[in-house]
Amino acid sequence: MGVLHKLESFVKAGAAGDDEFRAAVLSGLARHPKTLEPKFFYDERGSQLFDAITELEEYYPTRAETAALESHAAEIAAFVGRGASLVEFGSGSSVKTRLLLENLAGLRCYVPIDISGAHLQAAAERLAADYALPVIPVHADYTGAFALPDVVPAAGRLGFFPGSTIGNFDPPAAVAFLRRARDLLGPGARFLVGADLQKDAARLVAAYDDAQGVTAAFNLNLLRRINRELAGDFDLAAFRHEARYDPELGRIEMHLVSRAAQQVTIAGHSFSFAAGESIHTENSYKYTLESFADLARQGGWRSEAQWLDPEGLFSLHGLVAD
Repeated sequence: MGVLHKLESFVKAGAAGDDEFRAAVLSGLARHPKTLEPKFFYDERGSQLFDAITELEEYYPTRAETAALESHAAEIAAFVGRGASLVEFGSGSSVKTRLLLENLAGLRCYVPIDISGAHLQAAAERLAADYALPVIPVHADYTGAFALPDVVPAAGRLGFFPGSTIGNFDPPAAVAFLRRARDLLGPGARFLVGADLQKDAARLVAAYDDAQGVTAAFNLNLLRRINRELAGDFDLAAFRHEARYDPELGRIEMHLVSRAAQQVTIAGHSFSFAAGESIHTENSYKYTLESFADLARQGGWRSEAQWLDPEGLFSLHGLVAD
């Protein structure tokens, strides 16, 4: 039986609060073009919808990354070495983490970090029940500055950032995140980062606009959260989900497009939408092996290994703090 830090020891290290959410929404919708930050997708319902997305036929990244972890398990274990403390950024349900927990030798603890407290706690409890390993959940917004609890050994930290979530950052923000991660994990740290690879635009768009409409529900749930938490009056039926590929920037964009001219009120503030005007909610940058290695260098990491799934759709990078 693992040792779970129970709710009274559940570490809150800077998770986004109500005031931050309110300020970010009001600021983002006042911009031209309008934007909302993707980190706010992950209330409890949003986290559940994202888990459903990862199981969709069109959404290849989860299957491809899992295949890379499985097919290169021995090489990854050799890169990591013995006795690491595993620190996962944006852990979600920690499904892929199990492949590391089962293949890495002598892990000292597992530290899942996530912005969704309820989802994090549930996943941590499951893992603590399944593995003889201390599980130390940290409720935090990993896109900002925070500290790990003292109980996490300072030496031998291994970061894990799967799912190509690094692609949600614009390149300068990705570099800034990598630098913060290097500072958090410390000298001699290693970092496993998943990065989706550039490919056919039609396949990319399908992965972010599935036939069942799960991704659309995930995107629209952000408006539902605003209504619930910020006294908003969004009519969800008056907006539609849209995924776009920008070949020049090499990224997929997610938008919520207003079906008609309308007014929306949030926390006493009014916002006008023209017909066809969109709220830009997320980017997902796609990389080549070379472009990601260069990004890592800018963030203070040296790329020592790269592993791909058998189809060559997705990459996993083994980085060492430079």
